[in-house]
Amino acid sequence: MIANLNERTHFQNRHNGPSENEIEQMLETVGADSLDQLIDQTVPANIRRKGKLNLPPALDEFSYFHAMKETASQNKVFKSFIGMGYYGTVTPAVIQRNILENPGWYTAYTPYQAEIAQGRLEALINFQTMISDLTGMEIANASLLDEGTAAAEAMTMLHSLRKKDKKNANKYFVDQHIFPQTLDVLQTRATPLGIELVIGDYKEVDLRDSDYYGIMVQYPNANGSVEDYKDLFQQAENNQVKIVAAADLLSLTLLTPPGEWGADVVVGTTQRFGVPMGFGGPHAGYFATREDFKRQLPGRIIGVSVDKHGKKAYRMALQTREQHIRREKATSNICTAQVLLGVMAGAYAVYHGPEGLTRIAKRIHGLAQLASNYIQKLGFKQNNQTFFDTLDFEIDPGLVEKIRVEAEAKKVNFNYFVENHIQIAFDETHTPSDMIEIIGVFQKYSESEINPEEIIKAADHVEIKFDSVFARHSDFMTHEVFHKHRSEHEMLRYLKHLENKDLSLAHSMISLGSCTMKLNATSEMVPITWPEFAMIHPFAPSFQTRGYMDIIDDLTKWLAEITDFHTVSLQPNSGAQGEYAGLLVIKAYQESIGQGHRDITIIPSSAHGTNPASAVMAGNKVIIVQCDEQGNIDVSDLKAKAEQHKENLSSLMITYPSTHGVFEESVMEICEIIHSNGGQVYMDGANMNAQVGLTSPGIIGADVCHLNLHKTFAIPHGGGGPGIGPIGVAEHLAPFLPGNPLVHMAEDEAIGAVSSAPWGSAGVLAISYAYIAMMGADGLENATKLAILNANYIKARLEKEFNILYSGKNGRCAHEMIVDCRSFKEAGIEVEDIAKRLMDYGFHAPTVSFPVAGTLMIEPTESESKEELDRFCDALLSIREEIREVENGTADKEDNVLKNAPHTADHSLSDEWNHSYSRSAAVYPIEYVRANKFWPSVGRVDNAYGDRNLYCSCIPTEAYELEEAEV
Repeated sequence: MIANLNERTHFQNRHNGPSENEIEQMLETVGADSLDQLIDQTVPANIRRKGKLNLPPALDEFSYFHAMKETASQNKVFKSFIGMGYYGTVTPAVIQRNILENPGWYTAYTPYQAEIAQGRLEALINFQTMISDLTGMEIANASLLDEGTAAAEAMTMLHSLRKKDKKNANKYFVDQHIFPQTLDVLQTRATPLGIELVIGDYKEVDLRDSDYYGIMVQYPNANGSVEDYKDLFQQAENNQVKIVAAADLLSLTLLTPPGEWGADVVVGTTQRFGVPMGFGGPHAGYFATREDFKRQLPGRIIGVSVDKHGKKAYRMALQTREQHIRREKATSNICTAQVLLGVMAGAYAVYHGPEGLTRIAKRIHGLAQLASNYIQKLGFKQNNQTFFDTLDFEIDPGLVEKIRVEAEAKKVNFNYFVENHIQIAFDETHTPSDMIEIIGVFQKYSESEINPEEIIKAADHVEIKFDSVFARHSDFMTHEVFHKHRSEHEMLRYLKHLENKDLSLAHSMISLGSCTMKLNATSEMVPITWPEFAMIHPFAPSFQTRGYMDIIDDLTKWLAEITDFHTVSLQPNSGAQGEYAGLLVIKAYQESIGQGHRDITIIPSSAHGTNPASAVMAGNKVIIVQCDEQGNIDVSDLKAKAEQHKENLSSLMITYPSTHGVFEESVMEICEIIHSNGGQVYMDGANMNAQVGLTSPGIIGADVCHLNLHKTFAIPHGGGGPGIGPIGVAEHLAPFLPGNPLVHMAEDEAIGAVSSAPWGSAGVLAISYAYIAMMGADGLENATKLAILNANYIKARLEKEFNILYSGKNGRCAHEMIVDCRSFKEAGIEVEDIAKRLMDYGFHAPTVSFPVAGTLMIEPTESESKEELDRFCDALLSIREEIREVENGTADKEDNVLKNAPHTADHSLSDEWNHSYSRSAAVYPIEYVRANKFWPSVGRVDNAYGDRNLYCSCIPTEAYELEEAEV
């Protein structure tokens, strides 16, 4: 018996699903002698990587944790009083453990299949209700990427809503005291759309100028002052100018909500509702507006509908607004939300209720109030007459640095961004002891002295009072969900009740094409909640963030190596943001060489819907190029259009492998056609999981590519967010990567920020860092090979019963395939029926009707074992037999297991069963389901009813009974 004492279990063997024995069996099924032969038959030889990726040796999980602890120790957790939209918060342990650290929540997908997503849909309804109530608005969406993005979406939405007499109005006024990071995002967004930003003092703007269509203010403003905007809002209303307010959500428990002054849109962040700062994100931005604007509201909206049996059910409402349908006519490229963080913020509100939130707000304001009083007694001038949590002190120039040194010696961070000012923002984590400590910092440079005992005594009884102009008098969060779950047992059971309604990767594979639902390993997830990562402010001094910068620097180098690009920007915090950023970088480069007139983007007809939407947002016109019968880009059509528009050609947007699941042989020729006609090639990285280690965007000839870290690099989808979409660029584009107004991180030629935080959603970068560090070069390459094997294995098992729509020249698919279901319409069976029937088998449907209507796009990923793949294939083959029974008349054309799917426990166990098939056929269609049954909590949801009767807030319990009686 021999033991190798140097060997530990390789992480790739945990991540990759198939065993060596299973790989051999699968290769036999697909008709390949070896895995390498299969890859040679699938990936064109002219784009293959010549050598191995140059990455550090793979770490095992134990060694990774040891190394990560060392890295974390390089971050210094100081008490943060920086503010500026990022605050310390207390994440209730019941929420951290049961949502943030729970794969039942974080491995779920966007709730397109509502019947198996009722839990998080309800959680998002809670979120929307919380937002609407606190802001005083009529409708809210299910979150946006961050506050800056939400502000930019408000600006562009109102621009698209201009009425006839304001159709040519192009000025948007922004008060000078909004957060600087938000202003930078606004400037980035406004420029390509031709919107003129006017920045100034709101007290001096003259809105009688007919060129104004909108204004934006911050409440409280960036300096912490709570301003009376009553006259401004009246002036805006008189001149048909729309109003946007960026509001601190917690402050609205005490302050008059903007909706009550007449705001048209209210935006902001829910970060301080239990979501750690995480060096900038991810956090759930919010967007609330008037009911009149519901069809222009960006992002996703959760609404109430009914199911087949008349039972209340939630769903994503108004989906015809989405980019897959509207494409270049979309007013936004937002195709995701921050669901996991929105769920956390909503749960925080459920846990605390309105009384608890108000109590927290009072504590924060009380600390600020006492600190203001005592520091002023020490001789320092505090500028804010009315404030919520932030104080603004004028400081003699020579004293600022001395106070900074003293504060940092006590591990305290103040805000020094305004010259000769020190700003101090209080939050939920601060205590009277912290207040005494910061008063002591100022006292060192004062001739006066304050007895700490006096402060302690004063802290016992602080009167919280705002002028009547500012004080909130209206009720909020009156729904019972915000009043029922005060004890931890009740909260725990409520969260578990919601979780049990949702199907996630904890239950079965989710084979969504173009979505890459791979393993999100526990070891990758663990560090993100360590305080050294979770409690770092994005604008903390650099000597406190060295651990983060080590991760960012390494991850940037590794992704550049994987893509064969010069460098990478990690700032874009979604795939669609990556698209947008990439196109802006191209535009900036072309302007720098005197070709700023180039404004044509060519996009294949098969492209993801965000591609044309992003191109329009970047100020470009869209030209569509057709695909041939094999699903490949029609090269002759591309060449003709590139030559036709060569004087103005800016870029081509291409996905590779294609959204049809094929490695196109002509891809290098396609890139050359674009380059020879003066354009740049943007590659959509949605399908990067089929490239890593085998080829790369750089080898193929792309100039820029966005990567989906939430797909290829193991960040979980979180039920619909967070996502991260960094962009890799060739050397000539590197100087133009996004910057930030508060942190030096880019060249002088950098475009403006596309996200609020310098490195976007930095708090979850450690997940992708861990994935690459533990997989290593061989592991990443093997993962790609197995993703391709798994897809071809499913193809081989299904193709005798289903038409597989596209394949490469050797009959192979890439990492995904399209199953054509259109022929079943003759028997009255729609692709939706198959999708819903899969739920009865315990599976989430593949991608439905994209990129081809009436089809299923299947992507199994490398993480699934042969056993799980076989279960999925057995389910689809069983469904094919059920379709055949309808085709041959054995099963009724209307009353069959497909048309009535999914079948709920409530319906299946009811006393009445009037169907022509058995209960067993309905709920146990195949033997393995009996041992591990997942029950959809509602029947098929009526989408049309939900859109006709749009309701996007929590509904009272009695409404369920009333509606059921009516239906």
